[in-house]
Amino acid sequence: MADLGHSGRPAEAGARLRAVRLALWAVAAILAVRQTAVVLTTPSGERLTDLETWVGPEGVLDVNGSIYDSTRFTGTPFGGLVLKPLTRAAETALGWGWIFGSLLLVVALGLVAARALPQPVGRRTSLLAAPVAVSLLMLSLPVRNALWLGQTSILPVLLVLLGCFAVRGERASGLCVGLAAALQPTVLLFIPLLWFTGRRRGALTTAGTFAACTALAWAALPQDSHTYWVHHMAGAGLGGEADALANQSLHGALLRLGVGGPPETALFLLLGAAVAALALRRAVRYAHDGQLLLAVAVTGCAAVAVSPTTWQHQLLWVLLAVVGRVGERASDRLVWPVAVVLVTTLRTEMLLPHMAVLYPLRDNLVLLTALAAATAVPFLSRTSPYYQVPVATEYAPPAPARFRRVPLLPFLRRVSTRPNLLLELLLLRVTYAAYQQVRLAATGGSNSAGRATAEHHGQLVLDAERFLHIDIERAVNHAVVKTDRLREFFDFYYESLHFVVPLTILGVLYRRRPADYRWARSSLGFATLLALAGFWLFPLAPPRLMPTLGVIDTVHGVQDFSQPDYGTLTALTNQYAAMPSLHFGWSLWCGVVVAVIAPWRWLKALGLLHPLCTVSAIIATGNHWVLDAVGGAAVVAAGFGLSYLFQGPRARPAARAAAGTSREPVKDTAPG
Repeated sequence: MADLGHSGRPAEAGARLRAVRLALWAVAAILAVRQTAVVLTTPSGERLTDLETWVGPEGVLDVNGSIYDSTRFTGTPFGGLVLKPLTRAAETALGWGWIFGSLLLVVALGLVAARALPQPVGRRTSLLAAPVAVSLLMLSLPVRNALWLGQTSILPVLLVLLGCFAVRGERASGLCVGLAAALQPTVLLFIPLLWFTGRRRGALTTAGTFAACTALAWAALPQDSHTYWVHHMAGAGLGGEADALANQSLHGALLRLGVGGPPETALFLLLGAAVAALALRRAVRYAHDGQLLLAVAVTGCAAVAVSPTTWQHQLLWVLLAVVGRVGERASDRLVWPVAVVLVTTLRTEMLLPHMAVLYPLRDNLVLLTALAAATAVPFLSRTSPYYQVPVATEYAPPAPARFRRVPLLPFLRRVSTRPNLLLELLLLRVTYAAYQQVRLAATGGSNSAGRATAEHHGQLVLDAERFLHIDIERAVNHAVVKTDRLREFFDFYYESLHFVVPLTILGVLYRRRPADYRWARSSLGFATLLALAGFWLFPLAPPRLMPTLGVIDTVHGVQDFSQPDYGTLTALTNQYAAMPSLHFGWSLWCGVVVAVIAPWRWLKALGLLHPLCTVSAIIATGNHWVLDAVGGAAVVAAGFGLSYLFQGPRARPAARAAAGTSREPVKDTAPG
């Protein structure tokens, strides 16, 4: 019986692994269907714009003269030669074929990348890597942009990976990389990588293939080839303006910084040469270390930087850098992959605040990530003792729960050490940006339908408060308006402390009480997610935006109710996201956390005073109903409840002290 039970465990684990793998492939399929639907449901003139411009009726590739006369075609002459036969294809059939063909290229790219992971790779990683890679590629901005525009930029990346990992023989490898270079000339940077890693025949074949394809295109399209290689200097200046934000290359960054003319050209060439040399040195070292996929990613990131123009659909190389391992501690291991995934899947506006001082960083964020991967990030060598087994994470001992099945997610253990600060800031910023987007989109902006719905819900709330005899908003608002100092106090409290107090509490907990920081942060996150659902399902006009109520907006000023868009007071927030009140909810969270953790009674009382002042401020200024505060309290209570259910109760200080004297902290020894 013991043998049967022991032998059943691997089978059960294998079944779970297969189920997870199937679920991940289902996610990848859903993402592929979604991307296809987004493109195909877009009107014909707004989708596949580059492809239709090139090969559609009277397209660039089907007219007399140079294909570069309008600068709409940005590919190489060889790329134009390959695409020219498609000009006779029906536009609709070509669109369908191009989309599904591109999706197949993405799947092939994910499969090859998953098989190329540096060894040794565990069975779980080897089975799950492919669907995860395909899903990340589907989510990435370069793939989404390539599908939307009908671009060819996925193919060169796949050809390089096939040449380095899939085909047999150096000649076949060089042929693949040479074809990729014929489509995207900066791929020529892989020639020295092949040469210095012992694949000299492959390097020579790459150069020969590129030269042959370029010569073939020159013979077939001499005027176009002269325009591309001589007049436009290998494609520089084609497409959009070189200083546009979409050009994430050193050339584009220098132009955006105000450097121009011969000084910019000289500086670009100097920096480009330095980046290429340093990146190739690092790539050769990683290739000799057995991390050829990382070497390919580093070289590709250098190609992104040194190209005169690198548009969004050409930035897939940056995503490949996610395979590098950075950090000796397990708690630091996720920082680099999370940063790369966020940079390549989200708009930069979601990663950095809307502040003028951060514009140079935000405008060049993808380029800076590529430069960091190519020249600066200290990727671990496979010979490092921390490559497979990083320094373990210490966990606080679990506190006993009242319910047998709590915690529902026991793997979410309480960490007793500080989490990585950069990772926390990244996740905090992205979460808040998502919160802003959902809050803004909850009612569809300031359109008449959204406004009517929000005002209807406002009337329902007012009727409910009248039934409960708690409709005090107008009376309190008018009483406060008559006292200037009281009005100024509540206006200041409403505008100034909403973010300052929660961030201060999180900062203090991060520094002094790491385990409690995670408990508090998780509770706040759950509460905010529930509030977003409330904003989406129940858009609500606050008292100050109810035309017949007569509430005075003390914070934003007098509203002109004759204007249809009077509710759009700022470009950053949805004025109809009132239920539940996160102004009160976050302040209540602050009060509960301080009351639970603070060591002194006066500090506990001060913490509980904050939600009392906040609820007074939101009602006095006309920004929320009384029932909004009730809703805020409900989502905060649910947030603490979900944290309890998923992670178990917060560890008591006495229990932590006793555990610290009786035994060592629990450590996670799993490889990173």
